[in-house]
Amino acid sequence: MTPTRRSFIAAGGVLLAGCAGTAPDPRAGARAELGSTGKLRAAINLGNPILASRDAAGEPRGVSVDLAREAARRLDLPIELVVFNSAGNVVEAVKARQVDLAFVAIDPVRAADTDYTPPYVIIEGAYLVRTASPLQRNEEVDRAGTRVVVGRGSAYDLYLTRELKSATLVRAPTSPAVTDMFLAQNLEVAAGVRQQLEADARRAGGVRLLPGRFMVIEQAMGVPKGRLAAQAWLSGFIEDMKASGFVAASLQKHGIEGAGVAPARAP
Repeated sequence: MTPTRRSFIAAGGVLLAGCAGTAPDPRAGARAELGSTGKLRAAINLGNPILASRDAAGEPRGVSVDLAREAARRLDLPIELVVFNSAGNVVEAVKARQVDLAFVAIDPVRAADTDYTPPYVIIEGAYLVRTASPLQRNEEVDRAGTRVVVGRGSAYDLYLTRELKSATLVRAPTSPAVTDMFLAQNLEVAAGVRQQLEADARRAGGVRLLPGRFMVIEQAMGVPKGRLAAQAWLSGFIEDMKASGFVAASLQKHGIEGAGVAPARAP
């Protein structure tokens, strides 16, 4: 090998080493977008018991809390849990950029203001009726004269607003208030998260759930529209959390039944 060629190869090696040494941290863009206030502000929706609730000390707990804390840890950002009682309020906070990260159901209406990751959990929407109700199947609900109460701004509200043609929607302030409004106003149907309605049925008595489900809800992480680096990093983070068993272990730890880990995103 000639001295000139040997020098060229050596110089190339130095250049490549220099490039490798200055390779950007893949977290940098996400950290900048999610931590613009110096902390990661994560919206936690206590209106959906699948995702979050309060522990005996009154602190937020659940799969969304676990995911928010782990994302903050990996990004080396302090975490601030911003608690809400309804999905509608969470969506408004994302739109107003009062939070950096939220845990919401994927819906095309919300996509105007929110960019989503792939889903991490799939849950079911169910109907609750009185024991003596003539309704026996989900398909029978959409009839004239049937009033269906939903939590304002919830995934069920958005979905049923599009799907119901004859029944009338009545909106409760939050999803946890649905069953009480259903009973107090003598409405025909309550719609919501299956687990919430099952707990309400045990508490209230004289009611039953219709068999099956009327919709499947994909729960994802969401960020304010246009934060593409954050969305990209969080999408990979969610896939890792599903594949590693983190999401399944969190659901089990918090005693959540009836919710499944979403399948891996197609490559």
